[in-house]
Amino acid sequence: MPQLAPVNWLLLFILFWLVIILVSTLIWWTYTTKYSISSTNSISSHSLGPNSWRW
Repeated sequence: MPQLAPVNWLLLFILFWLVIILVSTLIWWTYTTKYSISSTNSISSHSLGPNSWRW
């Protein structure tokens, strides 16, 4: 393993923990964020035709 300057070891250490924090934050965010839009006007399924899209 090549020798690195102490500053490079410090930067690698900081980079490692930043990546760990970033990945754990992204995992947490994907499990807690609900991708839903609350609307007051609910469209009943009877008002839609058989070949229409539910936007």
